[in-house]
Order: sequence, then structure tokens, then C-alpha cells
Amino acid sequence: MLDDFRTLDVAVRSAHGDVTVHAAVGGDGPPVLLLHGFPQTHVMWHRVAPALARSHTVVAADLRGYGDSSRPPAGADHAGYSFRAMAADQHALMTALGHERYAVVGHDRGARVAHRLALDEPDAVTHVALLDILPTAHVYDSVDRRLATAYYHWFFFIQPAPVPERLIAGDPIGYLHSLLGGWGSRLDAQDPGALKEYERCFLDADARSAMLEDYRAGASVDYDLDTADAAAGRRVAAPLLVLWGSRSVVGRGPDDPLTVWRTRAGEVSGHAVDAGHFLAEERPAETAAALEEFLD
Repeated sequence: MLDDFRTLDVAVRSAHGDVTVHAAVGGDGPPVLLLHGFPQTHVMWHRVAPALARSHTVVAADLRGYGDSSRPPAGADHAGYSFRAMAADQHALMTALGHERYAVVGHDRGARVAHRLALDEPDAVTHVALLDILPTAHVYDSVDRRLATAYYHWFFFIQPAPVPERLIAGDPIGYLHSLLGGWGSRLDAQDPGALKEYERCFLDADARSAMLEDYRAGASVDYDLDTADAAAGRRVAAPLLVLWGSRSVVGRGPDDPLTVWRTRAGEVSGHAVDAGHFLAEERPAETAAALEEFLD
């Protein structure tokens, strides 16, 4: 999917354990880290990464538990799949590749990792772009019927193992397609080659379990960290770009994304894109152009 990129498997070490991070690297120039969301892999950037690689060194990586990265134990408190643990992996990856300072762009769960990375490594992150999310604690604290209906999976996935694991195992590909065809997007927005890659990974029961642990951590340790940071007035120091799909759950909600994110960062810009949740797939040229303008 990223023909001009080289693939790497990099062993990294952090306070959250040793993992191997799978990534694709291409281009030349200031480094930018691309982080995917659920239920995808780094392949989701195949329509955006080549454009960014014309002027940047692009590192598109799989989060721990996703794609071809390691699937370490979650631990009893799920912290092994917290955004903090995932952020530490990615910072260690960039450091191992020789990038002490870099920009980070994330979509969905990857955007939550990017948010945490910008908070935990402020001296390393030069710019941060978040695609189609609101802060984790804000989402949980704002639940109403509309949001609970659209984000039902947030509450399904956090149920104790093995209940969601067993239910999803009944038809994993059918369930995957329902997710990729939801949240204001259509399944046919996904490139057939990318879809095959997501199917390959989602058929792995260990990968599915890791993804569920990501959500379990989000509802526990990540929520607590996000709430504590907000209460302490801890904000993202780097310039922050926020993009969201006008037909997504975020785009059709009552909250203005820029207003919300201005409570979490000092310098915030952004706008809606005419898309559902998967804006990098539905509007790759517009998404890439917005990122290029922000990063330059």
C-alpha cells in the first residue's frame, strides 16, 4: 500500500515494557509520525502519507496490539494498552530512528495517543494534529442518548473479558465491515487493498483482544489521566490542528470541536472536512493539504 516506503520492525523499550513497533518510513525532511485508529493499521495513511513525504520524513506506525506491532500483556488494570503506554512506544520509536523532535498526526485512537504524547513529551513534539476526536474524558462526561447510540462500542468493548471477545468471534469480518462502514462513512470509502489488510489483522484473536484492552484502558486509566490533567490545567504546548468529518459523530454533535480543544491547548486551529469519520480515506487530498499547510 505504501510502495515507496520501507518497512521496519523496531524493538523499543520504555517504562511500559519492551515491544516491537512495525512501521513504514518514507520521504525526506522534518519528521512526522502518523498514528492510525481503530480498527485499522498504519495502512490507513496510504492516500495521505505519499503527499506528506514530498517534504517530510514520514513514519507511519502500528500501535501496540494493532497491525504487526507486539501484543504485550495488558495487566490487571489494563494499563498495558493505555494511551500513555502507546505514546511511550512511539516516542521510543522516533528516538530510535534518530528523531529527537517531530510532529505527530493521529486519527481516532491514534489521535488520543498523539494527545497523550504531546502532553508527556512536550520537548519532543513540535506540532500535533488530531483527526475526528474530542478529549477522552470530555466524551465520557458528555454521554447522552445520541452519543451512547453512536459510540455503543465504547461501552460494549469495556465489558469484562471474554464477553465481547466471544461475541465478536462469531463473525469478525462482518463486524469489522460494520465498523468501517459506520460513523458517517461508507465501507466503499476503504481501498480494497487496505480492507484486506484490516481483515487479516482483525482475524487474529489476540489482536482483537488487544484492541478491546485499548478501550478498557480508555475507560479507566486513560480517563483518570485525562481528568487529572484537565483539573490541573495541563495543556498541550505545541500548536494543535483539529480536523473532523462534517458527517461524523464529532461533526454532528452539540460541541464545537475547536472550543472544546481550546480548553486543552494554547494554540488551536482547524476545520471540518466534508466526510464521515474516515476523512483520510474519503477526502485524502483535502486532508493532506490541511496537514501540509499546518506542518510547513
